Amino acid sequence: MTDEKRINLNSNESRKKESEPPLIRSTRKERGRQNKLAEETPPKKQFWVQIRILPIWLRVILVLLLLAGAVYLGTLVGYSGIGDGDSRDVFKKETWIHILDIINGKES
Repeated sequence: MTDEKRINLNSNESRKKESEPPLIRSTRKERGRQNKLAEETPPKKQFWVQIRILPIWLRVILVLLLLAGAVYLGTLVGYSGIGDGDSRDVFKKETWIHILDIINGKES
């Protein structure tokens, strides 16, 4: 390689280095100063966070239990109070077979 080519290559490399931004390195002291500045700023407004007394899974179980209780009481009231049946007979298998036979038209 000739000396002229070497000089041109070196000048091109120096131009590239001049155009690139310098690397910014922070020291521990600088980071400590930045942390102190961050601590001095007023705290951000905190929003109210809801704390659930009952978790969601427990709510689901409670709703299912309440639904089952409502069905139980509804069948007792419907069969014994509105109808003329005995409240002990409402959950017997023969009673429900008889009701399903009436619904399906097997008995009249």
